[in-house]
Amino acid sequence: MNLEKELQERSESKCELCSAAEGLGVYEVPPSPDGTKETSLYLCETCRLQLTDSQAVDPNHWRCLNDSMWSPVSAVQVVAWRMLQKLSSEGWPRDLLEMLYLDDEVRSWAEAMGSDDSADQTVKHVDGNGAALEAGDSVTLTKDLNVKGANFTAKRGTVVRGISLVSDNAEHIEGKLNGQRIVILTKFVKKAN
Repeated sequence: MNLEKELQERSESKCELCSAAEGLGVYEVPPSPDGTKETSLYLCETCRLQLTDSQAVDPNHWRCLNDSMWSPVSAVQVVAWRMLQKLSSEGWPRDLLEMLYLDDEVRSWAEAMGSDDSADQTVKHVDGNGAALEAGDSVTLTKDLNVKGANFTAKRGTVVRGISLVSDNAEHIEGKLNGQRIVILTKFVKKAN
């Protein structure tokens, strides 16, 4: 059985991300050296175009990930995680990212950005001491911070767990304090051990 027929069978002849039934074709999730069923998806033309051309991305199209991110197919989980990361500045994808669980092997694959994501790797986040920050790290506040619009002050020494990186600004990270997601300047944090 050839790859396309296997993917048609697995996907029930629907896009594995948005469930569209037309314009379907094979998409190999990078980095994909083998082109097998496990590393490929059966996607509609719209999803394939937006995955390969960042200028064509329509954030509202990707609301379909609310359903497809729960797929047991690892390749679907990888693409869902990458798109949610790419769209995190929209707001709604952050909530989905918090719910999305990836086992270690799938997360490593998702974080191994393909060539189409190389532009995202140029932004490096560092704390006030110059230590590199990564998504999921814990940080300690080095200064009392007034949280605008939330009517509370985040005290120096407070630990913020499971931070998110703002993809287009190296000086900003996001974290949850008092049940609210806030933006924190990296110069006011140090990486927790």
